[in-house]
Amino acid sequence: MSKKQQPTWHRFTFIALIVAVLACITAGFFLLTRGLLNVGLFSGVTPETLNRGLIISGGVVVLALAIYLLLEPDKVRRALTGRQARYGSNTVVMTAAFLGILIVVNMLVYQNPKTWDVTEDKQNTLAPETIQALEQLQEPVNAIAFYSVNLGTESANELLGKFKAGSNGKFDYQFIDPDTDPVAAKDAGITGDGKIMLVMGERREFASFASETEITKALYRLINPEPRVIYFLSGHGEASIESGQVSMSRVKQDLENKNYTVKSLNLLVENKIPEDALTIVIAGPMKPVSEQEVSLLKEYVNTGGSLIVMENPVLVTDFGDASDPLAEYLSSEWGITLNNDIIIDLGSQQPLYAVSASYNQHPITQNLTQNYIVIMPQARSISVEPVDGITATELILTSPNSWGEKNFTTAEGSQISLDPEDLAGPLVMAASGENISTNGRVVVFGNSVFATDEGFDAYGNGNMIVNSLDWAAFQEDSISVTPYTPTTRTFIAPDPTRWIIILLGSVIVLPGLVVLAGITTWLARRRQG
Repeated sequence: MSKKQQPTWHRFTFIALIVAVLACITAGFFLLTRGLLNVGLFSGVTPETLNRGLIISGGVVVLALAIYLLLEPDKVRRALTGRQARYGSNTVVMTAAFLGILIVVNMLVYQNPKTWDVTEDKQNTLAPETIQALEQLQEPVNAIAFYSVNLGTESANELLGKFKAGSNGKFDYQFIDPDTDPVAAKDAGITGDGKIMLVMGERREFASFASETEITKALYRLINPEPRVIYFLSGHGEASIESGQVSMSRVKQDLENKNYTVKSLNLLVENKIPEDALTIVIAGPMKPVSEQEVSLLKEYVNTGGSLIVMENPVLVTDFGDASDPLAEYLSSEWGITLNNDIIIDLGSQQPLYAVSASYNQHPITQNLTQNYIVIMPQARSISVEPVDGITATELILTSPNSWGEKNFTTAEGSQISLDPEDLAGPLVMAASGENISTNGRVVVFGNSVFATDEGFDAYGNGNMIVNSLDWAAFQEDSISVTPYTPTTRTFIAPDPTRWIIILLGSVIVLPGLVVLAGITTWLARRRQG
């Protein structure tokens, strides 16, 4: 039948081929998206949706080709039996063989993952301590990284992938968004963003942030669990570690999630400090700690123990005019003085709520930034003076737009303002001290409300108190990972002659050779007809 005698619909049969091509492209898009989803580089769609789209796209391809075959059987027959088909069959066979080999190799690599670090200074190789920890794993470890959408997961995913690749199948990981799955974060005792929980059997350990050192420390704590006991002093109206009106049950829960044992200690009754005490917490006493107890605490710290002291302003306690032996000990022995004032912070929405505006470098504050402010309602300021043999650090400070108010008897209707006797900001909200000779440690806060159940989950409050407890309990330096030193490379600029040679070679000579080869090939084929 001639083209003039063909029905009109024959002109539109090519549409079936176009539909088949578009469906193939769509199927390729679904396959690419599924691959990105599998490696964690894409989110927002479920695998079931991608599989469904892939099946539909494949069905459209088959249907479109079948329709074209039914409408144009002669064209299909000529295409399959003509000269071009014979020449093209070799290409099809070679392409199919290449794709088959590629698929088999990828399947073998996927089932048996292996990585090679070809950098000169081994920047992508885990430290020897990390490799040793992974080799010691007797049970599988699952790392759960709590990352919200506001915190990129690229570097954490890359680091955790290195741990997985070097663990012989004993280490795996996953990411959970604490904003979309708050129940999982609450069950894990997670506060803040970017924390990683390692689970091995019934034991759990936490890394404060994604770094090889932090995760390796947590691994070693999982492998070598040791009794770690923290005592909270009682008997003076301190906040209880059990649930109640004023309690620190959230602190207790977080510490127990990190495999600490948390207990109460009444020195007035027991008259001695337990031998297993890593640190002792004095959380907001309403009555002064006695001289006898301070003597026991001093002896404990002098033998390498540590204290966490949180004392509220005298105005909100029952101290009255009584002396404070604990504050006197901190001032005389450590140079850390709890001032008799209350912080007025005009940089805060509520002036009686002191807000951290700056941090000093210290293990306690290493994962705190301006995005994790610490808020202390009704806090007193702290002064730090140098003392021989003591390394003292002002941890967090208020903004300059604050002061320590010392006048608690302002007449009704009068305006509170910065007076000459008041301490001008910025004011110290927390300080730490370490005795060089005895290794004793103290952390002092001018407030305890920030660490109670009421304030624990506010911004960086929970991070601040838990970090302080870790540091006081000597758990921040349990292992030191050996860092790799990058190779320093210096680019030496060539002289003008070399610049000209490089320019001629890259811009003129090499492209010219390619063009010349093309013209020569075209002329040779033209002569041959």
